[in-house]
Amino acid sequence: MTTKHIHVFTEGKIGVIQLNRPEVANALNRHMVKEIVEQMEAFDRDETIRIILLKGNKKAFAAGADIEEMMDETPLSLELADPFADWDRMTLIKKPTIAAVNGFALGGGFELALHCDLILAGENAEFGFPEVTLGVMPGAGGTQLLTRLMGRAKALEWIWLGKSMSAEEALRCGVINRVVADALVTEEAMRLASQLADQAPISLRLIKEAVNAAGDTTLMEGFKLERKNFYLSFASQDQKEGMHAFKEKRSPSFKGV
Repeated sequence: MTTKHIHVFTEGKIGVIQLNRPEVANALNRHMVKEIVEQMEAFDRDETIRIILLKGNKKAFAAGADIEEMMDETPLSLELADPFADWDRMTLIKKPTIAAVNGFALGGGFELALHCDLILAGENAEFGFPEVTLGVMPGAGGTQLLTRLMGRAKALEWIWLGKSMSAEEALRCGVINRVVADALVTEEAMRLASQLADQAPISLRLIKEAVNAAGDTTLMEGFKLERKNFYLSFASQDQKEGMHAFKEKRSPSFKGV
């Protein structure tokens, strides 16, 4: 399925969203973000889909936001339009999400990748927030998400200077998960997605909830959530299947129930 701004397809249990504005290096306008999050939500509801993968093209994941769309905005017009409401919806996706990044992931494109659970990047990928050079700042979660990954001092330096970081530097700073050859980004991301798709879906969901909460709660509150989710996993048939498969020395077949 192809809409105005994205191309959507499935491969087995993997739902793929490919950004599709190559004429502007996949710059994100509001309609495009809306299409992306609506499709993510559709995959999240689809019981046949276990992993959601976002990708761009060989030249760019997404080279920022659509500047022409924003340049004449006012504080009031932005307040009324509430352009970041759709971004907030991304944080509610329960299934694992993976960003496969080639080329530029800048500004809003970097924020879109950071909203995913895992990021795989090509060796020539570039990440950064150039908003300061335009007289503004990240607004779709960039300051918060990057700080949680690389720490306050490093995040301030990168965002204040508007610099780009290489894939290798992003990896060293804990911002992304893996760097692979440019030509292998999609292949490696699909391989990782396939490995995750073979895991117990309910366990993946419960783990994601607990890990995401780790940065926003006290240690004891985190322990409580982890234990609650651990107990909940024993309500699933997948728990029985996984433990019986271990005892019987065979591979489990998880059904997501």
